Amino acid sequence: MLSLTAGAAGAQSQPPVKDSTARDSATALGGVRVTADRDTRPAITKLTLPVTASVTAERVQETINLMDPQDAVKYLPSVFIRKRNNGDTQSVMGTRVWGVSSSARSLVFADGVPLTALIANNNTIGGPRWGLVVPETIERVDMMYGPFSAAYAGNSIGAVMEITTRAPEKLEASLTQTQSLMPFDLYSTKATYGTSQTSARVANRFGKLTASLSGNYQDSKSQPLSYVTSGTFPAGTTGGIPAANKLNAPANVLGATGLLHTQMANATGRITYDITPTLRAAYTLGVWQNDADAGSETYLSRTGAPTFAGQGGFASGTYGLLQQHTSQSLSLRSDTRRDWDMEAVATMFRMNTDRQRFSSSASATGATLGTAGRVAELSGTGWQSLDVKGAWHRGGALAAHTVSFGAHLDRYELQNPTFNTADWTQSTPVTTTLVSRGDGKTQTAALWAQDSWRLAPTLRLTVGGRYEQWKGFDGLNVNGATQVVQREVSATRFSPKATVVWTPSEWLLSASVGKAYRFATAAELYQLVTTGVTFTSPDPNLRPDNVLATELRAERSFGRANKVQVSLFQDNVRDAIISQFKPLVPGSNTFYSYVSNVEKVRARGVEVVLSERDLIIPGLELSGSATYLDARTLAISGRASATASADAAVGKRLPNIPDWRATFVATYRPTPRLALTAGGRYSGALPTTLDNADVNPNVFQGFSAWFVADAHASYRATKHLTATLGADNLLNRTYFLFHPFPQRTFSTSLKVAY
Repeated sequence: MLSLTAGAAGAQSQPPVKDSTARDSATALGGVRVTADRDTRPAITKLTLPVTASVTAERVQETINLMDPQDAVKYLPSVFIRKRNNGDTQSVMGTRVWGVSSSARSLVFADGVPLTALIANNNTIGGPRWGLVVPETIERVDMMYGPFSAAYAGNSIGAVMEITTRAPEKLEASLTQTQSLMPFDLYSTKATYGTSQTSARVANRFGKLTASLSGNYQDSKSQPLSYVTSGTFPAGTTGGIPAANKLNAPANVLGATGLLHTQMANATGRITYDITPTLRAAYTLGVWQNDADAGSETYLSRTGAPTFAGQGGFASGTYGLLQQHTSQSLSLRSDTRRDWDMEAVATMFRMNTDRQRFSSSASATGATLGTAGRVAELSGTGWQSLDVKGAWHRGGALAAHTVSFGAHLDRYELQNPTFNTADWTQSTPVTTTLVSRGDGKTQTAALWAQDSWRLAPTLRLTVGGRYEQWKGFDGLNVNGATQVVQREVSATRFSPKATVVWTPSEWLLSASVGKAYRFATAAELYQLVTTGVTFTSPDPNLRPDNVLATELRAERSFGRANKVQVSLFQDNVRDAIISQFKPLVPGSNTFYSYVSNVEKVRARGVEVVLSERDLIIPGLELSGSATYLDARTLAISGRASATASADAAVGKRLPNIPDWRATFVATYRPTPRLALTAGGRYSGALPTTLDNADVNPNVFQGFSAWFVADAHASYRATKHLTATLGADNLLNRTYFLFHPFPQRTFSTSLKVAY
């Protein structure tokens, strides 16, 4: 089992050693030394992804109530995955310096294939494509915090996550059945929502050839994801609940929407062929489908009968969703253990079908919706990427001098029209007139190199840089009769990096500095966002996030298992592209988002990670992390809102980022077959406006502080049979992160593996 510094996931880094042959350049680059009995990452990844934290499949099985792939990292330090419900397609990742609404400020890969949807930087279509990974196939997950490797684009300013899946050496087969139940009680909605999931995998090696096929089917029902609110109660109705919004303005709750029923399936096939003993080719095909519908529940009645009272929120919150996506990748990798290694990965992701349909109106008398509606399309949206990497390390991967280098090319295409339809209830509605359109493309080409020297047995220096050419083009915006063809924009940037690592005795000390540029996504440049009858124009002239990141890290080992790690970090950002929400008009309860360049912001903080084994009694393992962040706006030429003063945002906390995050996990193994785990996660409240006007956070559309406690038990009955039982949010806390988040949820699973 892997032992790493991994916060509450329970993984720890290996003690420093002075024998130079025991270190590799991946360790030196990142400042955190890791070793593992079976590190299956590709050779180039080991050299270019400096690992800060990791977790293995074995550890996940023992400690985590696993339903979706993103659950595997819920206890890693400084990481937050915004998972609103099982099967959530909008699970964006927050990191220690960036929070929600920053999906393009981190990178997620599976076997080198990008899952991050750099088509947008938001909480909707910007969510990573987690559904392409079958939970059954995960072998390990590795994380790097900060833009300190030249091998990764400026989107790494938050973090880089690499998911490695299992490669078979013999015939393998597994089947896992997972169930969950959540009793939910909020406002006037009281019901129990359940999820049933079946995962399966079969794989084998046939000489030089390996083949694997994995699949996952999930049938899930969620709690309400939204509510219909109004500043006043509709005339002649009863049943509404008095409430206020995050700005403390009246926002009476009239009903629940987004009661989502999803039937989600994915299948992944992978074939590898060993061209030589040290060179392997692989092809992977992933197919993902989501057939979902969302319902509404009105709390209002008029003369004793339920009514929507003409509230448009019931119409937009009731919808049908059909998504069919495919992902393909072709890779060629070497692991020579000699002087040279190489890697080439080509990927293609396509939203073949992605259609959401909904009504345009709600009845003013009864609880019915109008037949006429709208259809929002993302079909045809997609991206392609190509990465070619090489490494020279004379004498093998443990060489004293390592040079790595590479080239990158990607293209992202957004197609996002919205049409009128005479009958939105049809599974494939016939569309009529165009309501709005936001199309566009981005392209990035990059060259990078880095050089790592072991200057002394305990001292290593790594320097590198990344040169990028970016452009946005083919931008088209349509709103009604207005059509705008956006001009092409382009930029070139160079990002230098440097890390020095010193490992005296049981200590590891490192200092890292990295420049990075995060270019605007196609959605930020071109996507039209429609809210009711109002649309928000994008900005095709956005400048890239300009980040200077620094980190000081100290780690102290106490034997092989016990660790203390402290990190001090700071990001200075110019021209930060900030997403925010504000009322359409003063006093309105409807919010819309916009993006603009904020001249200067700064985020600095401290992260502490602890891990102890055999604490007090044999078999007890405790790990935890705490992160404090002070992120503030230092200079801004615009305004935080239409009514704020010109300097209202200066000195205020950055939106969508909490000041505190913490995790802990305690695992007790009374026998080798049984693991009992208690875990917890905490986040401080966060503002969502630049002027921090959120004075009432624990309400719908607010972001409150929250703490949830989890429990998990894993029992390996036989060599082939494992059963788990657990509960998330054991204390049944009610909290909001814009949406109401899950209440106490019970889960159980049974896995048969051969």
